[in-house]
Amino acid sequence: MDHVLETALDLRRNIDVVFAFFAEAQNLQRITPPELNFEILTPLPIEIRAGASIEYRLRLFGMPFRWASLITEWDPPHRFVDEQLRGPYALWVHTHTFAPSRSGTRIADHVRYRLPLSPMSDIAYPIVRRQLSRIFSYREQAVRDALLGTQAVPR
Repeated sequence: MDHVLETALDLRRNIDVVFAFFAEAQNLQRITPPELNFEILTPLPIEIRAGASIEYRLRLFGMPFRWASLITEWDPPHRFVDEQLRGPYALWVHTHTFAPSRSGTRIADHVRYRLPLSPMSDIAYPIVRRQLSRIFSYREQAVRDALLGTQAVPR
């Protein structure tokens, strides 16, 4: 069974500045909770574009794992999509959208994911959902801090 996680954040910054922040692979580490021990394995700098792949190493609940993503869509400064090629999910498609808003730019995330060994693993869904919500909450605060301190308006 597929699940969906959606978040949105309004920032008082120009769309080009916001998109440029997300287009820098090194910023992934800045917006990932430190306890995940996120590390990019692909040599830097990485040119983010359609067809680019990025490999990471993370640690979740003390267990290390690798994750490989492919950028399947790249439409600066409005949207990009990354899909898991290898990692902990049976499916992970993360759509990032950026749109002008009255206060600057709205960042929206839409993640469609499926747990491995579904439907048996769906028992773990509440735990995974809570962890993903926590990771994305951290990410939102880290983006606020990186781009403009406390001037963001959470949704």
